[in-house]
Amino acid sequence: MWDPAKYLDYQDERARPFYDLLARVGATSPRRVVDAGCGPGNLTASLSSRWPDAVVEAFDSSPDMVEAARANGIAASLRDVTSWVPPADTDVIVTNAVLQWVPTHREVLTRWVDALPPGAWLAMQVPGNFRAPSHELVRKLVATSRWSRSLDVRDEDAVSEPQEYAALLAAWGCSVDVWETTYVQRLTGEDPVLEWITGTVLRPIKAALDAAEWERFRYELGSLLRDAYPPNADGSTWFPFRRVFAVAHVN
Repeated sequence: MWDPAKYLDYQDERARPFYDLLARVGATSPRRVVDAGCGPGNLTASLSSRWPDAVVEAFDSSPDMVEAARANGIAASLRDVTSWVPPADTDVIVTNAVLQWVPTHREVLTRWVDALPPGAWLAMQVPGNFRAPSHELVRKLVATSRWSRSLDVRDEDAVSEPQEYAALLAAWGCSVDVWETTYVQRLTGEDPVLEWITGTVLRPIKAALDAAEWERFRYELGSLLRDAYPPNADGSTWFPFRRVFAVAHVN
């Protein structure tokens, strides 16, 4: 279960990659713009602001996120990216920090490209930090005997490298713009890295544990993360966060 409030704890930091992605989309007068995996809808409104004459469609697979998006004034629907098919008039698809949850997302991307009209744009962004200490320590802790069970932990190959997305989309006849950025976030508060990943990678783990187990897991992981990401003298913590971007223009 997604917790929209927890996800928005670092709203500004999570929003920046979305705007960096959108800046590389060259569409001028699209008919339909789709936010595939819109989350709580806090960023969807910017699509309407940029393209006021377009139909803006938003959906998410989480009922909690859809409810939050609707509360934010977004006409979001409950759908799954793996089964959604772009309508014929779709000129822009934006999918931000979603496809890392979809093991078959590479096939999804090519299926979307096949369905898009010439001149359409497909813009995606995924976290690229699955080999970072924040994720490696989660996998290490889950693998210990006291936690060894069917907990949903994504492995280091959950997303591809930038050049792999470039090759994939170019092979489907697109002009591609692919890059990566590491944002060095300055986090504050107690156990800030733990709080950051609680809203994302730890979500399925929290859902699988009862309250007491979850508190024990947080306690053990928090200790590991404090060693990996020691605080600065002023109490803040530097948190490098790598992101992978791809913008495809359908020829």
